[in-house]
Amino acid sequence: MVDKSLLHVYLISCLRISSQSLANIDDVVNKIRLKIRRLDDNIRTVVRGQTNVGQDGRQALEEAQIAIQQLFGKIKDIKDKAEKSEQMVKEITRDIKQLDHAKRHLTTSITTLNHLHMLAGGVDSLEAMTRKRQYGEVANLLQGVVNVLEHFHKYMGIPQIRQLSERVKAAQSELGTQILADFEEAFPSQGSKVAWLDKIDRRYAWIKRQLVDYEEKYGRMFPEEWCMTERIAVEFCHITRVELAKVMRTRAKEIEVKLLLFAIQRTTNFEGLLAKRFTGCTLTDIPGVRKRPESPLESTNPFLEDEPGEDGGTEKDEDLAKPRKPKAPDNPFHGIVSKCFEPHLYVYIESQDKNLGELIDRFVADFRAQGPPKAGTEEGGAVLPSCADLFVYYKKCMVQCSQLSTGEPMIALTTIFQKFLREYAWKILSGNLPKSSSNSGGLTISSLLKEKEGSEAAKFTVDELCLICSILSTAEYCLATTQQACAHNKHTILQMHRPVLSCSL
Repeated sequence: MVDKSLLHVYLISCLRISSQSLANIDDVVNKIRLKIRRLDDNIRTVVRGQTNVGQDGRQALEEAQIAIQQLFGKIKDIKDKAEKSEQMVKEITRDIKQLDHAKRHLTTSITTLNHLHMLAGGVDSLEAMTRKRQYGEVANLLQGVVNVLEHFHKYMGIPQIRQLSERVKAAQSELGTQILADFEEAFPSQGSKVAWLDKIDRRYAWIKRQLVDYEEKYGRMFPEEWCMTERIAVEFCHITRVELAKVMRTRAKEIEVKLLLFAIQRTTNFEGLLAKRFTGCTLTDIPGVRKRPESPLESTNPFLEDEPGEDGGTEKDEDLAKPRKPKAPDNPFHGIVSKCFEPHLYVYIESQDKNLGELIDRFVADFRAQGPPKAGTEEGGAVLPSCADLFVYYKKCMVQCSQLSTGEPMIALTTIFQKFLREYAWKILSGNLPKSSSNSGGLTISSLLKEKEGSEAAKFTVDELCLICSILSTAEYCLATTQQACAHNKHTILQMHRPVLSCSL
């Protein structure tokens, strides 16, 4: 604590009292007393103010608590109103959802009722048109009824819907049976008079007339994409193939080569006509018929080239036996009927065996009658004409056989030609070589090819040398032509038969 007396001295020194200022000491004292009183008043005011602050704080706290309670009350009211608003919104949206569901269900019900009305009316109309055979109207109505019925698949548990569905199925079945019966009535069955091969062209003329009549009467009753005309033609071919196979098995002994070639020619012509008229889009429905040939013929094969002027015959039988070029590989109907003739091609093979034998005998007779080629003429030392005639005939046979089949009959024909080519070599070539005095067994082609002394060559006359040269040239021509023909035949026959083919003589 500071001594009050010292504090007074300090204060007095701060006033800088001098001897001159002592004269006014009373004024100074009065001022100090006045200041002291003011300070006392201020202290009392402050002390009183501090006393009132406590009371004001409590009052303010109470007011704040009251305000907080009021605020909580307002917040609760707002929360209650918000909950009421949310509940009101939920009720409104629930009503809207119910209205949406009601609208959707109402729309579905109306649509279903319309479909049901269409289905019921369509089934009644379908049954009535079926009884009246109004196939043109039925074709469009049936598709519409089936489309409408698809909308009721999930309602099949309802007896009435199930009953309508059964009526539609019954109408379809009845319609199919009725149409088939009408077709059978419209297309009368073929009689027994046209069952054999000599009347086969009447079969094809009959189906042509029936198809024209069908297109005029019933062509517009079915959608174009159904290809009904082609389907009828293909079914006819299928039935004809089966029936021809049956009748040929029964009357196999009556089949002659000319009759067989006649039937095959008419059949292949008919198949070509089908290829020009139809696209072949329905052939996948017929088992065992290929849409494209399994092995197309090579265009470079010399045995398939047309040679005008070679066929000079004018008789009808010769026209029937005239070889024809194989069907083009883009004919989808190739073999659809003619395939039934393949098991009976042995008749054709046996006929060619006989014809080749007669041809070889004729060549021998002609050679004996005309004699060997003379020296000094154009024929001297050239290939024998009979050799060219033999290969021309072989070419015709191969072309004709390839038209009929490229399987086992082709192999059989090749074997037959090998046999007669050997006969030609023995009877025409080796058999006509001049006799040699030094070789009691006679000359052979292999012995002529061996190197010999010059004196031996001088033993033959000029005509004999000319004959030997002609025979050697013919043998060389036969070998080269046979190898070429065999190479092309390997491209012609079916893949499964190629290992069987042999080019050796």
